[in-house]
Amino acid sequence: MLRSLTLVATTSTSTISKPLLFSPSRKLTLFFSPFSLPFPQTKRSLSLHRSPMNILKSFGFGANNKPTPPMQNSAVAQGPDDDVPAPAQQFAQFGAGCFWGVELAFQRVPGVTKTEVGYTQGFRDNPSYEDVCSGTTNHNEVVRVQYDPKECSFDTLLDVFWAGLDPTTLNRQGNDVGTQYRSGIYYYTPEQENAARESMEKQQKLLNRKIVTELLPAKKFYRAEKYHQQYLAKGGRFCWVWVPLCGKPIFSATMFCLLFGFVKSQFFGLLT
Repeated sequence: MLRSLTLVATTSTSTISKPLLFSPSRKLTLFFSPFSLPFPQTKRSLSLHRSPMNILKSFGFGANNKPTPPMQNSAVAQGPDDDVPAPAQQFAQFGAGCFWGVELAFQRVPGVTKTEVGYTQGFRDNPSYEDVCSGTTNHNEVVRVQYDPKECSFDTLLDVFWAGLDPTTLNRQGNDVGTQYRSGIYYYTPEQENAARESMEKQQKLLNRKIVTELLPAKKFYRAEKYHQQYLAKGGRFCWVWVPLCGKPIFSATMFCLLFGFVKSQFFGLLT
């Protein structure tokens, strides 16, 4: 006997309902809200490569189909970030899992004047998203924050950082698993380093498990592909941990259709 399961997504303007069929002999739990959609428990790199990443490529985004050249160590990749912030501004880098949601959280901090997502702390020069997702380059997904210290202190940025992640999980935030999702604070000045260490010590006293967040000098920052920049602010969806900090619903009907197609393709095989 087949039973039906209704998948409902509510936006500010409409409600979308779609019945799914499944066999009671198979265990399946599926819940969707504007803030969470638990896909199969796998790392984001795999889920993006299997379906949503291919959808992005069909729109002309993503890497080309040329073979990836062999990995090589690069002194340039491991050097300091030599980009210069705007006058009277400062940089900071944070890694806290999927950089989509992390960027949006920092974008909404008063005094933050610019954010960019990218890759750092690896040994490959100018890596692509596919390179980073391979787990072989040691890069981390990070957000580089430019801020005005007269309007936003580095301590404020640290508070936002600690509020949005579990610093005791190694190479993982939520459903995103891999070295590219490790938590890290990457400082540009001795003052930032001291503030980060003091902040980490305070956080450790509040936790029962050891903090595994990296605290390292900022290295060369490689800006991620265009479609990753301001991804959620432009209406994108599919970010696990940081959405509750973003302050308001983030939902795209178009993205829902893409994601529903992914769910359908993953679970329709249960009927066969």
